[in-house]
Order: sequence, then structure tokens, then C-alpha cells
Amino acid sequence: MLAFLVRMVVGLTIGVPLLAWLFQDRLLFFPQPRETRFAARPNVEELTIAAVDGTKLRGWFIKGAGSPAPLVIYFGGNAEEVSWLEGVADRFSGWSLLLMNYRGYGASEGKPGEKVLFEDALAIHDYAVRRLDVNSMRIVAMGRSLGSGVAVHLAASRALRGVILVSPYDSMVEVAGRHYPFLPVSLILRHRFDSLSRAPQIDAPMLCLVAMEDRIVPAAHARVLFDAWRGERTWREFAHADHDSISGEPEYWIAIADFLRGLR
Repeated sequence: MLAFLVRMVVGLTIGVPLLAWLFQDRLLFFPQPRETRFAARPNVEELTIAAVDGTKLRGWFIKGAGSPAPLVIYFGGNAEEVSWLEGVADRFSGWSLLLMNYRGYGASEGKPGEKVLFEDALAIHDYAVRRLDVNSMRIVAMGRSLGSGVAVHLAASRALRGVILVSPYDSMVEVAGRHYPFLPVSLILRHRFDSLSRAPQIDAPMLCLVAMEDRIVPAAHARVLFDAWRGERTWREFAHADHDSISGEPEYWIAIADFLRGLR
């Protein structure tokens, strides 16, 4: 009996972390098909951007007021297909929007992962600055949840006018460690999304939007990142919102519009 118990404990000690390591991509990324079908509009342009390795990323450019116009590049959550934002484009204070689905999401090719999402963010930004209808001096990265890590990486790698972070985290290691305290997360996690190490390098102003009832990325993780940010920073919290409902708060959109209007 004792030998059996020892084997069982050893098996669980090795087996559970091994399974977590093997299947971590499925626990972190949830590719979504395109859900929103909107009618063709003169201010909406369907895009295909080639990544560094040739993978085709697909999305939309939604033109704002004027030309060249300032631009928001949006990076979604881990289970988010981004075309829904076309329906709320008017809430971005006249700025253009660049909405590109991650690899494997919507009609984009490939498979998601930290390294390629970071590389793709740079390619998307560098495409945007070459457009004649984009004011390259007024580009903002906006990231929600998983996408906050992508937006932070972009802000640390390129000069941006501002950054909007929704339900952000300090690092994926810290968030996963909170949810899976029985696992050696720091040893097995490949996709670390370490925003905290990049925050002290970033001078761009940042708006941090936080749902105080968020159980997926608790507000404490956003606060650590916020406190480490080098540039000017604004904290907006929503007392009764959770991870999925925050964008349903009217003040959420007002905060975004006010932030964008303040970036001269």
C-alpha cells in the first residue's frame, strides 16, 4: 500500500506539471472564428498584413475623421475576435482604428504564441506608419487582457503617443500562479508576457481601465504594473464590473474618449 501511495504521489508530482506544460497553449489561447458580419462601408477597409514569416494576418482599418488621422491599434483578449469593435468605432473620439485578429483567430492564418504575437504587433505598427492617411506621430496601442501584454511590448519597442490597457497584468507567470498555486508555473510557462519588466522603460502616457470584480485578472496585478509605469499614468476603476462586462460600462468609453482627446 505504501509503495502504491508513493508511486501515486510521484506520478501526480511529475504528471500534472507535464500535462500543464504540454497543453498550456490550449489553456491560454482560445482562437475564435469571425463572429461579426457587418455591411460594407466606405470608411472600413479589409486588410491582409504579411507577418515576418509570411503568415497572413487579417483584419480591418476603420478610418477616423480627417487625413492623416490619429490611430488606435487594438489587441484583443485571449478569446476575442476583434471585428465587434467596428460597431463602436465612433466612441474613439474621431481616431482611426486598426483591428487585426491574432494568428488562428478570425481569418488570420497560423498559430498564436507569445513570440509571434510580439513580432506581429511590430509588423502591424510598421505597416500603419507607412500609410499616408495615418498620423504616425499619434499612434496609440490599446490592449485588453492578454492583449495588454502585446500592447506593452509594442510600447517598449516603438515610440507611441499613448497606451490604453484594459484589465492588464504584471506578468502571465504571476496570474497563472494565482490560479494554479499547486504548479511550478515559473518553470513550465513558455508564454510569460512579462509586462512588468518593460513598464519602467515606457515614457508614453497610459490609461489603465480596471474591473474591481475581475476574478480572472484581479486588480492587484494591474496595480503592480501601473505603479511600475515610467510615463504619465491614469487609473480608472469600475466597482461593479468584471473581466467580461467592463466594456459595458458607459464610463469606460468616456474614459477612453477623454484620454484620446487629451493626447495632443
